[in-house]
Amino acid sequence: MAITITTGNFKGGVGKTTNAVMISYILSKHNKKTLLVDLDPQANATDLLFTTMEAIYDIKPDFEETLETALISGNLQKALVHVKDNLDLLPSYQDLQGYEKYLNETFADDYTQDTYLAKLLSPLKEKYDYIILDVPPQLNKFTDSALVASDFVIIILQTQERSLTGAETYAEHLINLKDDYKLGLDLLGVLPVLQQNGNNLDLDVLDDAIDSFGKANMFKQRIRQMARLKRFDRTGITDRSKDINDIRVMSVYENVVNEIKERITKFNE
Repeated sequence: MAITITTGNFKGGVGKTTNAVMISYILSKHNKKTLLVDLDPQANATDLLFTTMEAIYDIKPDFEETLETALISGNLQKALVHVKDNLDLLPSYQDLQGYEKYLNETFADDYTQDTYLAKLLSPLKEKYDYIILDVPPQLNKFTDSALVASDFVIIILQTQERSLTGAETYAEHLINLKDDYKLGLDLLGVLPVLQQNGNNLDLDVLDDAIDSFGKANMFKQRIRQMARLKRFDRTGITDRSKDINDIRVMSVYENVVNEIKERITKFNE
């Protein structure tokens, strides 16, 4: 049965999508069958993985239905894209912008709307070890649908004041949603990203985050600013390269994934 994780923050541009993709990618390299669900109509996660498929694996992305069509039909299977060994994608497309309208016009109450995605993902949980959901940085039906479908949340925290505010608001919403719907949903941790070496402001924000969330809820691994991550959007994820910059990125995310596994083990204990 898949462990389902949403990555989020109510502040945009904090590296949420990049981290969702990299976590999924490394999990697949650990021989864990992984599904990335791109619930953001901007489709940045989809673009990155499609670029990787074409540039690195020489595979043309192909799917029978868009995610929006599959959501409406009630069967997500036809929207699945096989990216590489152990990694599949439910890709976003421009028509996904109509998902909220579909929910509002089809279901009368918030609970039925917010649990709809969870019901559709349920059959897929038997096929995967992990399902990672990437959502927009806003409070909307995409976010609530993902959270209701999830076992855990990783809050992505850029070491910047507005990102910290977005992270704190996200955590408050998580608690409220958990209480309202009696969810078995937990905060897996806060992952600091885009940290600048030696920047006092970044360190101050980290200290404030520790005060807000507690040291135990902060990931030990921190993602410092790495130009190679930006390059992946153009080149695809060049994990098979012997370039020291690629090796460094992969090593950092190996540590992130290992810490994710450790944290899940502690929750299960």
